[in-house]
Amino acid sequence: MAQYQTLLVNKDNGVTTITLNRPEKRNAMSPQLHREMYDVLTDLRYDNETRVIVITGAGESFCAGQDLKQYFLEMDSQPERVRDEVREKSRQWRNEMIRKLPQPVIAKINGWVFGGGFTIVSGCDIAIAADDVRFGLSEVNFGHFPGGEVTIVLTEHLQPKHGLYYALTGQTMTAKEAERIGLITKAVPRADLEKEVQELANCLMEKSPHALKAVKEAWYYTFYSNPEVAYEISNLISDRTKLEQGGRPGLQQFVKKEYRPGLGAFKWEEKKE
Repeated sequence: MAQYQTLLVNKDNGVTTITLNRPEKRNAMSPQLHREMYDVLTDLRYDNETRVIVITGAGESFCAGQDLKQYFLEMDSQPERVRDEVREKSRQWRNEMIRKLPQPVIAKINGWVFGGGFTIVSGCDIAIAADDVRFGLSEVNFGHFPGGEVTIVLTEHLQPKHGLYYALTGQTMTAKEAERIGLITKAVPRADLEKEVQELANCLMEKSPHALKAVKEAWYYTFYSNPEVAYEISNLISDRTKLEQGGRPGLQQFVKKEYRPGLGAFKWEEKKE
């Protein structure tokens, strides 16, 4: 895989970890980071060796949002075509590409999350945070508001009374509070974060990749579609998944008592052979 200026990419036994690597800027997002995230996610979409993707941050922060100084410094000097390209890639990788990846994507939240960092957390399928992490929407403290994609994801993922409280006050929230209001999946002791994410990745790698892809597609299409369209799409996904797996191996295993949910791996590869 290519070398990147703002990312570290590590592949290990089916798990690819992407580390936002601008610790001196608290991993704030620059135009280069947006380009590189777009490129690496494009590559991983077609990487059959990657079964699970983990996104985390280098140093003491997960992501401090947009690096506004660097962003506007670079963007103001570029022609309109380049500015449009960066804006589109910035939007796509956080709000479309992660969801459309066939692999499950886990946010391993190791440090502070501010502003635009919320879009990465909400874009991932599962988000696990160390219990001492703080989340904040500080824009109102500087006479602004959570702009760009931030307000969009807040209204999608949080109840109005929760999202508006933090957007209006600019106060930070704890990881436990983020778990309670549904921003993240789980808060765990910092010492357990690595183990928790690894165990989750191992659990996901036991499943059929076709089934995981289908779960994601059905979930997000249902979320963003009206019920009638979602129902039709779900049927299409079901038919395609059965074809990909040569029938209904999971149901056959269940009926024959060869597989008990939660107690063993789905042996899809062995059954296909």
